[in-house]
Amino acid sequence: MDKIVEKIVGLGIPGLILLVAINVSGYAGAAAITSSLAILGGPAGMLGGIGILGFSVYVSMAISKYSFDRIYTKTIEGLKEKGETKESINIKIDKYPISRSLKLKLKDLLENTHG
Repeated sequence: MDKIVEKIVGLGIPGLILLVAINVSGYAGAAAITSSLAILGGPAGMLGGIGILGFSVYVSMAISKYSFDRIYTKTIEGLKEKGETKESINIKIDKYPISRSLKLKLKDLLENTHG
């Protein structure tokens, strides 16, 4: 098991995402990987799951390069340019399936974002 975890750590964030999905799946072996990829991929199935893992590489690289706060601030600015209000963005944050602490951080950043 240690060797498997070592290989997954080598994959970085996508490996962690896959490891969590496998753990939650309730299956073992190849069935765990297959079902986890299918769950991650949603309607696109296993190929979609592989795409999600690939996309997560780019997201994690962007976060490490630019920081979460800067990416979030730019996203808020983009939403406001498209006509979103602080209230409508707050409503979206409330609906996201994320932790309470992250919701609070996002709302704090939203309140402190100018524009």
